[in-house]
Amino acid sequence: MTARRSDAVPENSTNQDIIGQGGELHQQASTPETRLTTNHGTPISDNQNSLKAGPRGPTLLEDFILREKIQHFDHERIPERIVHARGSAAHGVFELTESLEQYTTAKILTEVGEKTELFARFSTVAGGAGSIDTPRDVRGFAVKFYTKEGNWDLVGNNIPVFFIQDAIKFPDLIHAVKMEADRGYPQAASAHDTFWDFVGLMPETTHTVMWAMSDRAIPRSLRMMEGFGVNTFRLVNAKGESHFVKFHWRPKLGTQATCWDEAVKIAGADPDFHRRDLFDAIDQGDFPQWDFAVQVLTQAEADALPFDILDATKIIPEEVHPLKVIGRMTLNRNPDNFFAETEQAAFLPTNIVPGIDFSDDPLLQGRLFSYQDTQLSRLGTVNFHQIPINQAKGCPFQNFQRDGHMQTQVPTGRANYEPNSLAQAGEEGGPRADAKGGFTSFREPVEKEKVRLRSETFADHYSQPRLFFASLAAPEQAHLASAIVFELSKVSLEHVRNRVMGNLRNVDEDLAKRVADGLGMALPEKTPAAAEPIDLDPSPAVRLIGKYPDSLKGRKVGVLVTDGADGAVVKAVQDAAKAAGAAVEIIAPKRGGAKLKDGSTLKADHQLAGAPSVLFDAVALVLSADGCEQLLTEGAAVDFAKDAFGHLKAIGHTPEAQPLLDKAGVEADAGVVDLSNGADGFIKPAATRQWDREPKVRTLA
Repeated sequence: MTARRSDAVPENSTNQDIIGQGGELHQQASTPETRLTTNHGTPISDNQNSLKAGPRGPTLLEDFILREKIQHFDHERIPERIVHARGSAAHGVFELTESLEQYTTAKILTEVGEKTELFARFSTVAGGAGSIDTPRDVRGFAVKFYTKEGNWDLVGNNIPVFFIQDAIKFPDLIHAVKMEADRGYPQAASAHDTFWDFVGLMPETTHTVMWAMSDRAIPRSLRMMEGFGVNTFRLVNAKGESHFVKFHWRPKLGTQATCWDEAVKIAGADPDFHRRDLFDAIDQGDFPQWDFAVQVLTQAEADALPFDILDATKIIPEEVHPLKVIGRMTLNRNPDNFFAETEQAAFLPTNIVPGIDFSDDPLLQGRLFSYQDTQLSRLGTVNFHQIPINQAKGCPFQNFQRDGHMQTQVPTGRANYEPNSLAQAGEEGGPRADAKGGFTSFREPVEKEKVRLRSETFADHYSQPRLFFASLAAPEQAHLASAIVFELSKVSLEHVRNRVMGNLRNVDEDLAKRVADGLGMALPEKTPAAAEPIDLDPSPAVRLIGKYPDSLKGRKVGVLVTDGADGAVVKAVQDAAKAAGAAVEIIAPKRGGAKLKDGSTLKADHQLAGAPSVLFDAVALVLSADGCEQLLTEGAAVDFAKDAFGHLKAIGHTPEAQPLLDKAGVEADAGVVDLSNGADGFIKPAATRQWDREPKVRTLA
């Protein structure tokens, strides 16, 4: 199937035809008392689409409705970020390993071996700065490159698609997912009425919702997340030729996730789990790394896709256009001050360098205005670029912009305008535009009627969600279905639950039935689709299970030790786990540690009640008979073993620990290993989860 590329407005078409379900709700108002207006009273005819030069053209600056709506939204809160408020960050370096000179003039993408300083920030979206690290949520993945041609900010997420197609809907999306306006909760959660009401009425959200309900939204670590530029950008070469490009980050440790029950319990045990994990890894010299890859397409290749490359709710499957790895990012230094760096870092999609340019993606076009405006509100000054973390480091920056709140520079000379001829009199004339080496936009023809209309090539909302679900491993499909059941179980409005399930029938009939069964509800009628979905080839690249390496590298093993335990067994576990690349931490009933059977004292990193097994990727129980007897009446010890088993983790144990395992309901399987014969047999199952165990420990949709 080839997507239609005509920019002509289909005869007798309406915006409702493109949006689909819920369109009737957007067309009701007709009286002064009920109609939607701007803050100054101007009636609004279309609240779904920004003003563009043709249905697929660039967004126009004159769209005062878009600018007022987004600008008001950007200034709603001071000074915390409205979205991505809770963040963790680190300094690092990017090294280019393969040149893209045939596609771009950007030096950061053409000078092989060049190392560029950078600052990367990871974040949750929905919660405030004081929320938890592990909710089910999209994660921000933003990188600021301090290149020799100026700062380049690649501002993306750990999910390659976004909820909406047009930036004018962003305030509505975030209002819906944030705390409900009348009650101020829930915090950092999407399981509530208003979010799912919005989702049900906006089928374009379906693809991203599928990703958000998958294990991708509960990552094991920030070090184990993929990153995506989300929007389509352009690369422009020395001949002025343009290619479309998608940017990708691939973690060297593999893309890994937690279990939902595990993520919930981690939030109680350590709300800073991800932040601590990233900081500790860098502090210990275990520097996280990501491969940097691109998908580059010609206009003809883009036109041949069965969807619109300008639609941010779509992915380009790797099986169709493979990723080309061109570089590597290494994070090697923690911030010296959280506020000065992590909190004050300002990422702007408008920060690009010559050779990189924007596409007409209507979501990206709105972001180009929104981010700059947000930083003006948050940081309180037009001079936020002078804050050290935001300053261009690889090159000087100079212009004739002067003064303003919090001006820290002291410009010299009297020339503060351009052009000027003061240099002819021997005075400072200041910088001048560089017609040859300066930034120039790709010369894309733009001569279209001004319209508020979604391109018909954006109308297919279900084919790619269908592709995503079909591509997942069976356990991941079950997790996704169960996540939707959980979320909709928190929705009090029955018609909202029914509408969402009606949408899901367009994605996968079995998925919709599993959700309905999980809720104990009848399956509603299928929602009419604006464009009938088609079956696309599955993309195994989007799954997690079977894709990430079976390795302990970058993971953590917890060893529970009691008085009287055998120190040789403890050492064997430590040596084997460390040799496999894992960190090992000792847990004891008391913080002072445990007195081993040889009389020596083993210091503890944690006290049992403060270090549940959810904080570790695998656990070992090195207990004495007396120590085990004492732990049988300790709920934290029973839960330590029970949760490790329930979260599909490997459990190594001494024979003396068997009574505790029995009380915790731990059954023998390949992941439950007796340490009597050494620790080597424990390492292999510790490197992955025991998926075959899952049907024994929980009921999934």
